[in-house]
Amino acid sequence: MFDLFNEILQTMRTNKLRTILTGIAVAWGIFMLIVLLGFAKGVRTAFEDSPMGQTSNVLQLWSGRTSMPFNGLGAGRTIPVRERDMKALRHDIVDNVSAVSGVLEGNTVVMRSDSSSISSTYSGVYPIMQREEQLRVTNGRFINDRDVNDASKVVVLEERNATTLFGSPQRAIGRILDINGLAFKVVGTYEHRWISSVFIPYSCAKAMNGFSDVLGTIRVNVEGMSTQEEAEAIERSIRESIGRSESFHPDDQSAIWIWNRFANYLSQQTAMSVLNWVMWIIGLLTLITGIVGVSNIMFVSVRERTHEIGIRRAIGARPRYILTQIILEGVVITTLFGYVGILLGTVAGEIMAYSFADVEFIKDPRVDVGLAFQVTALLVVAGAFAGLFPAMRALKIRPVEALRTE
Repeated sequence: MFDLFNEILQTMRTNKLRTILTGIAVAWGIFMLIVLLGFAKGVRTAFEDSPMGQTSNVLQLWSGRTSMPFNGLGAGRTIPVRERDMKALRHDIVDNVSAVSGVLEGNTVVMRSDSSSISSTYSGVYPIMQREEQLRVTNGRFINDRDVNDASKVVVLEERNATTLFGSPQRAIGRILDINGLAFKVVGTYEHRWISSVFIPYSCAKAMNGFSDVLGTIRVNVEGMSTQEEAEAIERSIRESIGRSESFHPDDQSAIWIWNRFANYLSQQTAMSVLNWVMWIIGLLTLITGIVGVSNIMFVSVRERTHEIGIRRAIGARPRYILTQIILEGVVITTLFGYVGILLGTVAGEIMAYSFADVEFIKDPRVDVGLAFQVTALLVVAGAFAGLFPAMRALKIRPVEALRTE
């Protein structure tokens, strides 16, 4: 076996320029494959780490307007979402619903500190809002169950609002904020990519709105969904439950508006899978160019060594030995330059990770170990395939005719 590899290396040294030029095509193909797959991985990782990917089990409900008559009631009725609807959902869909919460959206009011003021709406929420929207608390804490039970006058501010009102998020903690004439204590600050709401306990917002049971949004946390059919079944169950409470037909899609995040998540997952396959196909097509080049150089090598192969066959070399040598030669060239492509692709992945560090749509496009193993297996198969046809041609050479070849 050692002699066999020495012969392969000698052949490569004899045709240095041709081997290098062909190897560059292989390295470029692997490099492009690694970069494309790394990019696809970065996009997928960014999506899965986004609030949409992390909270795909949340369904949000808003009030709507009926589009069909039901039980003697005409179309065009406004259907609000109410507290009683939350209780109905907890009672009717107990097997799947892990939590039901409401959000009360207040009117735009002036909020004043000792030195500044802002105009903003406030949202009355439950503690689960922090997990549902992936709000990162940077100082203090979020709304808790005790705040809701006691209707405490506490508030959580987004960092930019806290800076405007108090100079910095850290200085805001423990300070008093005037909201519509009521004094609220700032207990925490948070950051988020696009949410900037002012959060107060749900019970406190309800008191500020005259104890009305009409909500802005109902949020339903559902467990155990894994398919599009299950997501649609849960959505229908929600419509049936609220339909009984608010008297509208369960097939009336506009009576209440439902944002089924899980259904959207599945659609995004399908798009990510398609993107991954497209990247594989483009990368493989690029790699094929290099593999064809390796196969061509092996055909030329076989033609130039016809006399040598004839002598080997004449002195008793087995066809299997000739076949192994030609195929291994293709594997060595492909693997050697392929790993150059893997190295360059890994470096490119690090460069992309650094360059896109602050970009939301791509995250960590580096090559992982699993992908490296896949590409390694691909290199071995591609190298064997590149050497197979030249090897088969070598086996067809008759020793007598080969010995006549100069």
